Amino acid sequence: MNVQRAQEIASSPVMASVLCEGTQVYIQHVDEQTQTARIYALNNPEEEREVPLYTLTEQNTGF
Repeated sequence: MNVQRAQEIASSPVMASVLCEGTQVYIQHVDEQTQTARIYALNNPEEEREVPLYTLTEQNTGF
């Protein structure tokens, strides 16, 4: 995922379907300098982690 799209998703009030290693995640913050995102799995919000943007993929919801 590119930086611009990740930032759009993070700042949007609409929940986007984003996967990291097959798990649905929520993007909290995007660091443009390091090309990383602060995320947590929707099924485990207590476990936050920072991942490279290339590990994130957006699912097409079909709308």
